Amino acid sequence: MNTKRSKFGVFKYALACLAALAIPAELALAQEGKSALPENATAKSYGSGWECDRGYRKTAGSCIAVTVPVNAYLTDSNYGVGWACQHGYKQDEDSCLAVALPANAYISGLSGDAWSCDRGFRQLGNTCEAIAVPANGYLEQGSTGPGWTCERGFRAMADDCVAIVVPENAYLTARTHGAGWECDRGYQESNGACDSIKVPANGHLSGRDYGQGWECNRGYRKSQATCLAVLLPENAHLDFAGNDWNCNKPYRKRNQACTAGDLND
Repeated sequence: MNTKRSKFGVFKYALACLAALAIPAELALAQEGKSALPENATAKSYGSGWECDRGYRKTAGSCIAVTVPVNAYLTDSNYGVGWACQHGYKQDEDSCLAVALPANAYISGLSGDAWSCDRGFRQLGNTCEAIAVPANGYLEQGSTGPGWTCERGFRAMADDCVAIVVPENAYLTARTHGAGWECDRGYQESNGACDSIKVPANGHLSGRDYGQGWECNRGYRKSQATCLAVLLPENAHLDFAGNDWNCNKPYRKRNQACTAGDLND
């Protein structure tokens, strides 16, 4: 008998036995993986592990049914209690209570668990109180203030809208502060009236609310209520503002004159 052929035959038989044993082992592992998946759970579509089906929550390695109270619905979130209250209800521990809606109010809030007053009403404790709008006023949206604003030409005073008295040569403004009016161009406020601005020769209106209301033209300087011409010495020019002068380079200012000399003197 050939010894080499006999050894080779034994080796092939051993390999066949190992292969036969491997198949049941794989099946056993697969069965073990299936048995590790709890009831009402599904294996994750990616990675390893599992997650509970909708309506169940993971508790101590199992999937326990979520108890949904009355006036609530299941959520898709894996966090929290697994349910949320319906519109018009708010959570109170393990139940959903109806939102106590006062008269002249509506359900509000992103989750529908709060309320707000209708237009023309404002919250006062747990009620909605009607806003008393005075004559010459109108409703205003906003959580602060009285809830109303006076029409143009009127200003709030206590609980009323009082007419703004506009003097001659003035006009109404949209400002909520101050007198409520401003003087026309060419006029300036003085003791509740608008007086004409007296612009001197070689001057012009400044358009500012402060000061004398006028400025001197370029080449003139203000002196009390007049505009005096700026006298340029030789080798000088008007400065940037136009109401004074500077020396031309390389001259320097000395005693109201422009003299030549070393710039480092």
